[in-house]
Amino acid sequence: MEEKIGGKIMNNKKEKERDELHKTIWKMADELRGAVDGWDFKQYVLGLLFYRFISENIENYVNTNQRKLGKKDFEYKNLSNEDAEYGREDILNDKGFFILPSELFCNVRKKAKVNPDLNITIHKVFENIEASAKGTASEKAVKGLFDDFDVKGNKLGNTVDEKNEKLIKMLDAIGDLKLGNYSDNTIDAFGDAYEYLMTMYASNAGKSGGEFFTPQEVGELLAKIVIMDKKEVNKVYDPCCGSGGLLLKFAKILGKENIKNGFYGQEINLTTYNLARINMFLHDINYNNFDISRGDTLTNPMNWDDEPFDAIVSNPPYSIHWAGKSDPLLINDERFAPAGILAPESKADLAFTMHMLSWLSQKGTAAIVQFPGVLYRGGAEQKIRKYMVDNNFVDTVIQLPSDLFFGTSIATCILVLKKSKKTNDILFIDASNKFIRNSNKNKLSPDNINWIIDKIKNRKGKENEPVVVVANEEVEKNNYNISVNTYIKNNLEEEKIDIKEVNKNIKEIVKRENKIRIELDKIIQELEEDNE
Repeated sequence: MEEKIGGKIMNNKKEKERDELHKTIWKMADELRGAVDGWDFKQYVLGLLFYRFISENIENYVNTNQRKLGKKDFEYKNLSNEDAEYGREDILNDKGFFILPSELFCNVRKKAKVNPDLNITIHKVFENIEASAKGTASEKAVKGLFDDFDVKGNKLGNTVDEKNEKLIKMLDAIGDLKLGNYSDNTIDAFGDAYEYLMTMYASNAGKSGGEFFTPQEVGELLAKIVIMDKKEVNKVYDPCCGSGGLLLKFAKILGKENIKNGFYGQEINLTTYNLARINMFLHDINYNNFDISRGDTLTNPMNWDDEPFDAIVSNPPYSIHWAGKSDPLLINDERFAPAGILAPESKADLAFTMHMLSWLSQKGTAAIVQFPGVLYRGGAEQKIRKYMVDNNFVDTVIQLPSDLFFGTSIATCILVLKKSKKTNDILFIDASNKFIRNSNKNKLSPDNINWIIDKIKNRKGKENEPVVVVANEEVEKNNYNISVNTYIKNNLEEEKIDIKEVNKNIKEIVKRENKIRIELDKIIQELEEDNE
């Protein structure tokens, strides 16, 4: 295992600000948890963070426009609701949602302590925000965003007073977060706060939170594999997008303006689908630049009109059940038909892989987190691998370290697919030892990520590095087994063991043990004599 040595002092001010923000968020979440359990509580914290963000987003938009017209002291929050209505249409067209001045986060917070109907007020505000987009181009992006923010149920307390007390604390905590001036660094701060909250809750929620959350470092690696030396990409797609983190890595690395035709994704879980759309807004991705859909990607894909995609990244759910051969229509589906067989009903992994391969453009790259078993199991999965290898779609297979993901300690892999390869071979990389230990999980460091990217870029490793290129014909001879350890262990010279040195060390250990045993015997004897 590589050790984290020292630390590079780069953008120290920004890192200090981020650390301070994280400490504040942790303290806030820790203090406010009580009646509401960790992963459920996330909905309220993230919901109010989102509410504050879109409120400040609207304020900044209107204030900027009015001040350009010469109204230097204009403040949208002080405008009457009646006067604000005159700008509703323009705001909706540009932002995709509308908030009345009285319903802004800052104004609701200001009156919270003297509002006996606070929970109802907030419920109504959220209803109005969603209703503002009804019948407009942004309706799909905004509808249902606050569905998980339940202020009427008992999660916040059994009485109205208990609910309101909790809500006041949360409004104050979110309102006090130092997220900077919107025009300066608010976007980064909001996005970072969201990501930190998601990481925190996922790590403390086991599988319930971790199953749809990919660690940021793994997401960065996937995005960099797809991007390589590109300065821009056309469209980014994730068919199992979870909270949208993998898609947004492209915006973080390249800049959102360099994702030319938007972010596309699909998610089956309602809560996570809402989180993904919230995440887009929090990273200032406008409603007309993303299309996140809800539904089963395998049986009801939503982006037929948008494919093919040049950039695909995904961490699909591991070995879940799907319709498979029980649905007679699927074998003729253009996504699955080329392989001549469907993934097993009990293991949908390669069904997702075939879906992504089908929607990948001729010049595109797909980087997919895979469960190790799909790389070597027989039966239908072997036949699907045969199709991919024989057609030269498999570019690279990377073995990742164990214990990277929340909710599981399994050592996963990354499968890289391309449709326009120049060589008939596969690059295998064993990165299982490329990690640092961070708290109770392993983590990819920037150096670890750069090492992997360098091996992919150069398609070779240095002497004795666990990197090898294998011809497709050899893979065929191995029954289309594409697990990394099948090829790495056969192509690297094993470390020579000095038996004499080992025996010498063993003798030294035995000698020390005997010495300790003699000392212990003396102590025991003395104790026995004292007790006689």
